[in-house]
Amino acid sequence: MEAEKWGRRIRAFRKLKGFTQESLAKQLGISVSLLGEIERGNRMPDEIFKTRVAYQLNISVDELTPPDEGE
Repeated sequence: MEAEKWGRRIRAFRKLKGFTQESLAKQLGISVSLLGEIERGNRMPDEIFKTRVAYQLNISVDELTPPDEGE
């Protein structure tokens, strides 16, 4: 469930910032298939990955972090 939330956020910000999966994966130095796994919620991104994605998308990790259900 948590991985799905992260994946949706990463995908939404990637699209908002005008990146394709291919272009963002290249910037991050990872495979498109790995980025796809994360965006689909099949794999939980680690803290380093979250920081690198936020940097590439020119946003903060706080902005990238999914909101809590109760908020």
